[in-house]
Amino acid sequence: MRAVITVTGKDAVGILAKITAVCASANVNVIDMTQTVMQDLFVMSMLADISKSNVEFPALSDNLKECGREMALEIHVMHEDIFNSMHRI
Repeated sequence: MRAVITVTGKDAVGILAKITAVCASANVNVIDMTQTVMQDLFVMSMLADISKSNVEFPALSDNLKECGREMALEIHVMHEDIFNSMHRI
């Protein structure tokens, strides 16, 4: 099972570190990620393996969103099944 995590907001030191710390504490493995800074806007998308997570998906989503609120970031977490359903032709 995988999840797509997207992060947007004003660029600041430590964004990647704090988000990956939340993932690590939940035993979530980051498979792939891309990030960019456009002027002062931070944009990142991650693909994460949640199959061995030690927390339920809703709790992981809530934990990441809380991390985002603390840093004034918008974080969305979408289960791979939902992502695939939305983008199926």
